[in-house]
Amino acid sequence: MTLTELRYIIAVAREQHFGRAAEACHVSQPTLSVAIKKLEEELGVAIFERASNEVSLSPIGERIVQQAQQTIESANSIKQMALHGKNQLAGPLRIGAIHTIGPYLYPELIPLVHTAAPEMPLIVEENMTAVLTEKLKHGELDVIVIALPFEEKGIVTQPLYEEPFVVLLPSSHPLTSRKTVNSKLLEEENVLLLGQGHCFRDHVLEACPACIPKPGLDGGVLHTVEGSSLETIRHMVVSGLGITVLPCTASGAHSYSHRLLAIRRFSKPIPTRIVALAWRVSFPRPKVIDVINKAVRECNLSCVKPVRK
Repeated sequence: MTLTELRYIIAVAREQHFGRAAEACHVSQPTLSVAIKKLEEELGVAIFERASNEVSLSPIGERIVQQAQQTIESANSIKQMALHGKNQLAGPLRIGAIHTIGPYLYPELIPLVHTAAPEMPLIVEENMTAVLTEKLKHGELDVIVIALPFEEKGIVTQPLYEEPFVVLLPSSHPLTSRKTVNSKLLEEENVLLLGQGHCFRDHVLEACPACIPKPGLDGGVLHTVEGSSLETIRHMVVSGLGITVLPCTASGAHSYSHRLLAIRRFSKPIPTRIVALAWRVSFPRPKVIDVINKAVRECNLSCVKPVRK
């Protein structure tokens, strides 16, 4: 049994396909298949159940792959301990953030981290919570920035700041005459939302039941258009298609003047989200967490409220 063989079975379990797993491992499919077959013969069990067009884990295979993941993670931790034993802040850090945080946090965060840890370049990624979580669990990312609630076995979270939501309107919209807006007023509006899979969409709908998508496209019946990003939605608001709800850090990051867009705060109770840092329990560079945490709190995010440790 080798670490390479364990990496192969983890890849197949993740991809559910021998060809894609081989590609992910940068080996030929025969090489991967032979190695897995050899491991199965050594263990005396079938790790995978093979069908003509699909591959799935056997019951015992699920437990083996879970243990294999822990073994690989432990091996990686040993390497990192050796590499960073004298200086945990030396060497790259792989950090991920969800789409509704990354574009607005990274420009502030990266220069601060570079100043605090110049020997620790950041490899950054933006993705959905589910994807970032899997990459974190598999050791492909070191830390991620997500929105709470977030609970995963073997992962630690630390709240960073509380962020209020705001309403973005075309500057000619009647609601711009109000200093604040309550969710009840949005019932008759066409609210533009992110698509399915974005956690911010769920946060908006939970905080603002009036923003629930409305059926129908004809006869003047209101409907909801979905966007792939907050910036795409912003463009649609400018065009007059509707209004939207944004996290406050995203409200000012645009190129349109106030002649085209208006921002209004919610009246109390103000909907908010808690942004947090997450990392594996076994992550061997605790000083890195301290640096990232401190840098986030030093970011010039004037509309957020830091969460005390």
